[in-house]
Amino acid sequence: MNYVIKTNKLRKNYGSLTAVNNITLKVKKGEIYGFLGVNGAGKTTTIRLLLGMVKPTAGNCYLFDNEITHLPNELWNKIGYLVEDTHSYPELTVKENLKIVYKLRNLNQKNAINNIIDKLKLTKYQDFKVKNLSSGNIQRLGLAKALIHQPEILLLDEPTKGLDPAGIVEIRKLLKDLSENNDTTIFISSHILSEISKLVDKIGIINQGKLIQEVNNSELKKYKEKYLIINTNNNKKAREILEGHNLTIKENKEGYLKIKNKEAIESPDKIAVYLVEQDCPPTLLQIKEEDLESYFLRLTGLENKGEIFDEQN
Repeated sequence: MNYVIKTNKLRKNYGSLTAVNNITLKVKKGEIYGFLGVNGAGKTTTIRLLLGMVKPTAGNCYLFDNEITHLPNELWNKIGYLVEDTHSYPELTVKENLKIVYKLRNLNQKNAINNIIDKLKLTKYQDFKVKNLSSGNIQRLGLAKALIHQPEILLLDEPTKGLDPAGIVEIRKLLKDLSENNDTTIFISSHILSEISKLVDKIGIINQGKLIQEVNNSELKKYKEKYLIINTNNNKKAREILEGHNLTIKENKEGYLKIKNKEAIESPDKIAVYLVEQDCPPTLLQIKEEDLESYFLRLTGLENKGEIFDEQN
């Protein structure tokens, strides 16, 4: 198997704090790997370790089958990255900032700057000074700098930070195109779970520095819980009826009844009969499947601790 990103028992301590705890992961060539966790879970530290920005306390990182401490320059030139906040020269324009990156990377592709400006939809902002850009366009500039040399590996930390919904969709399409048509390997960290689920091939969930699950996105469905949602004109009475049939009832945030029992999932018609027979017919009877955010919260034990995910970082 051709893995181009690997870690082996990777750990990073900052004093008594263990930011990354014994992480072992592998990413195949051309794969989009979503690294998911709440803020402070260890996502950014892992990416910084992969880039050699910080030294591990223990364990190893490999890119292109080379330990990063011995990675030759020609391979570093095949890596693009965006880590935390985008750093650019505020008094220079978008185009001038990209010219600096172009020269630093010793590129000789005549249209590289104009192409990446067009690809990131920065054309009408190319002569704006960076200090006058919106946060979304600053993020687009950071992505342009990461992509200008057409890297084979992309390491992206919260790449849609500051983008509006339309911009997030554009970046998703761009990254999928790079993976599918250029065979680019993309390692992307995020806490915007609904968006990540539409993009990645594989998901790694990190919590308190530990990688607690890896799963192919295509296989995630079998891990998600299903449940039956019920609403009636008298949910207090409905609850009493159903609990009399040994069903476990909870309420969702809308006040509807929520049942996870196997009997309810497999035979919702029986549940309806129980209610109708007691003159409490359902006005809503629907089988639902938890989304990625709900699955994440359940897996990490955060579902009852008031943890939420922002739309943006």
